Order: sequence, then structure tokens, then C-alpha cells
Amino acid sequence: MVQPANPSSAFASATTVAAVDLGSNSFHMMVARSAGKELQVVDRLRESVRLAAGLNEQRRLSNEVAARALSCLQRFGQRLAVVPPGRVRAVGTNTMRRLSEGSSGADSFLSRAEQALGHQIEIISGVEEARLVYGGVVHGMGGAENQRRLVVDIGGGSTELIIGRGSQPLLMESVGMGCVVHQGRFFADGEITRARFRQARLAARVELEFLEHRYRRQGWDLAIGASGTVRGVWRVMREQGWTDDLITRDGLEKTIDLVIARGHVSRIDFPALREDRRPVFAGGLAVLAGVFDALDLQRMQTSDRALREGLVYDLLGRLSDHDVRDESVEAMASRYGVDTAHAQAVAETAQKLLDQLGDGWQLDRKASATLLNWAAQLHEIGLVIAHSSYQKHGEYILRHADLQGFSQTDQKLLAALVRLHRSKFNAGVLTEFGEDTGETIRKLAILLRLSALLHRSRVPGLQVPVKAKPSNGRRGIDLEFPRHWLAQHPLTQADLEQEADYLKSADVRLRYS
Repeated sequence: MVQPANPSSAFASATTVAAVDLGSNSFHMMVARSAGKELQVVDRLRESVRLAAGLNEQRRLSNEVAARALSCLQRFGQRLAVVPPGRVRAVGTNTMRRLSEGSSGADSFLSRAEQALGHQIEIISGVEEARLVYGGVVHGMGGAENQRRLVVDIGGGSTELIIGRGSQPLLMESVGMGCVVHQGRFFADGEITRARFRQARLAARVELEFLEHRYRRQGWDLAIGASGTVRGVWRVMREQGWTDDLITRDGLEKTIDLVIARGHVSRIDFPALREDRRPVFAGGLAVLAGVFDALDLQRMQTSDRALREGLVYDLLGRLSDHDVRDESVEAMASRYGVDTAHAQAVAETAQKLLDQLGDGWQLDRKASATLLNWAAQLHEIGLVIAHSSYQKHGEYILRHADLQGFSQTDQKLLAALVRLHRSKFNAGVLTEFGEDTGETIRKLAILLRLSALLHRSRVPGLQVPVKAKPSNGRRGIDLEFPRHWLAQHPLTQADLEQEADYLKSADVRLRYS
């Protein structure tokens, strides 16, 4: 786990936050202060890393690209050294998602990246990326509240397409194509011909075929393109005098003809285009053309806001106790018919045990309380499938559901707690996490197990009079009940006896009296 940064400057004020976007083409960092409803950007850094270009078929990075990425993150880390970790969100997108599936452990690129940056890096799903992009683009926009907006973000490894009404996304998709990936697939040797471009454009259209009908049926009043690819196309188009404020279909076709006429990547030297974007411009242009074709677009506005701004707004919401993750947990509990009164009782007892054991177990109280509460609220969602092994069903649901606001790491942690909350303690569930994180989840799982056990009777309003303390060098728990209480609750006493045997496999000694 990354050690927390040690803020030593007045700069790390209550309203100072930072976002880091580890994209497939570029890494971005933004530091901002909240100024009312608007952001005051304090600093920005951007470096072209081309992470996607360094990923091989085994989903491992070349040494050259890994070194380039880590050097960039070290520079970002120096800038973020004075910002507390709770006010920094660093996320990895498409290439980091693919990379995380191919490696694990302390020697993985993710682990080294976190050490270089000095902050934890969340791997987010494509749908979560889409949600954040939409939030970043539309936040503070004018126009009618019920205006429907289509937002398109073409990145290095994926393209996000979102339709929303006002600030609320309605349809969200992330498609595995972007400027770096498309460039490598169709123009790897640098040659740009009309036949190749036609093929690249058609391939993009095919990738979008599954959403075409659904998105057109939903409809939109305004189309907005975000991030570097779209903005780059618009700048070239404007430089040529083909448009002022919009990307138009006519201007797009002229830009395509212009690029094909150049014939080679080395000759894409338009002054309006940043030098580091020129090598992937043809690939991104083909993706944008495919989007225009699939959705029959005629014009598109552009926005200089995207994922970074969405991360910052989302983080500010968390800091002001408006965490979209709480809403996602509540919605999931409702969707799967959770007994909310029982779940709340389990959550309250789990919190009580955390209050008593957290310091002795050296747990981060705030983060532990939040994760433990979510797990308690959702620990029975697997019952919708079957009672037998319902903890396994719940784990599967949480690993694979689209939970707004949650990173893939968050979902894995939550799924692990739900899996471990009953029956035999399967320590193998913890092996996918690092040592420190695995130990934290082991302890929280024990608290959830005990809480669920103590409320097995499902008696409404039951207040369990238990006192807990760590023992045996933090590898044990002593539970103390009022005299005769266990004798009056024989089911609980029998369950505790069974639980003591289960916890032996987790190298934990449970004693009760």
C-alpha cells in the first residue's frame, strides 16, 4: 500500500483537490480549488506516455514505456506531495484495466506506479469512466435542465459515449477503441491511404453497431466531443477555415481528405495540432468518423472538460458527504430485495465492534467504517439467487455489476467482504490483494462475520451487549457478554463455538465469555 503523503504546506487547504488520469495515450494531472460552484484550476500537467502502444499480447508493458510512465508519475508525485491522500484521486482507464488483468503482486506495474506517484491508483471500469466524463463535461453548463446531451470522449484505448438529461446520465457505454489502438491497428507503419482509412472508419462503425439503434432511439438535443482527439480535429478544421465553433460533417470529410493527401504520419505537421498528438491523429480521426457515421451526426460542439474535471467534482462531492457510492449501495440493496432493517442492525453492530477493535488492530477508522457499512448493507444480496452459498452469489454480483462511483478495486474489496462474511473462512480470497490490503480485509471480514452471527435470530431492534478487545498480539479477539446472556441465547453460543473453529483457518483465536 502507498504510504500517505505528509502535507506540510498551507496549500493543502480544505478545498484543494487533485485528479490524475492515467490514460492510454497521455497522463494528466490537475490541481484545483473549489470556488463556490466553480473550480479554480491551480495547476495542470500533461505528458504523452502512449501506454497502449507499449502493451503486448500478454498484457505486459515494454520496459521503455514502463520507464517513461513511471518517470512521469514521479514528476506528478513531486507536485502532489503537499496534497493529502484523501484529496487526490488517481485513476487508470482502458490500458490500465487490461494491464491489471495480466499482472498482480508487489512487482506489478500498478504497484510501482503507486510508489512513484505517492498515492493509490484506482482502476475504474469503462462505465464508471463514462459517468465521470459526462459529469466533467456537463457540470455548470448552461441550457435547459431537461436538455438531452450526447457526450463522446475518444481516448487512447477506449471511446466513451454517454447520453444524459441535465446532470443525469441515462445511457453509458465504453467501447474498446481509441486513437492509439486504432493507429496501431491500421496505420502502424505510418502509411495512410484512402483504402486503409476507409477500413479503419468502417471498423469503428462496426464496433459501435451494438449501441447504434438504442442511442438513436433515445435521441439528444446537443452533441459534445471531449478530450484531445476531438479537440485536435476541431483545431485543424478551424485552422483550415472550414469551421468556427463546431465540428461539422463537411469539415470532417475535408479533414479526412487532407490527412489522406499527406500520405504518411510523418507529414501530419499541422501547426494547430500538438506535436505529440500527430503520430496518432489518423487513428483518432477514423474513430471520430465512425462515431459520426454510426449516430448520423451532422455537427458536434467541443469541450475542454473531461475525465479530470469529473474526478474533481466527484471527489468534492465525497468530501461534502454527497458520495454517489452511497446512492449506488442503496439502489443495489433495493434492486435485490435486501432486508434493510436487518442489514442496518448488522451494520450498527459491525461499527460497534470496529470502535472497540479498530485502534488495537491499527485500522484506518474512516475508510474501514465506510467499507464495512457498505458490505453490511449488501451482505445478503446473493439470497435473490439461492440461500445455498449465497455469499458466493453476492460476491459474483458485486464483482461484475456496474456500481456508479466505485472503482474496480473498490468492488473487489466489497465483493471479498461479502464472500467472507459466513461459512468457512476462505483465506484464498485475499491472495489477489497486497499484503497490507489483504490484512485489512481479513480484519473487516471478521467484524462482519461476528456481526452477522450475532444477528442471526433477526429479532427486530436487538441490541447485542458485547464488548470486544484484541488479544494474542492482535491475532485474537476476546468477546465479553453480560452474565447469563449466552445461556439465554443458545443459538448464538453454538454459532460462536462454530465460528471459533472457522477462524482458526484465518490464524485468529476467538474467545468468548
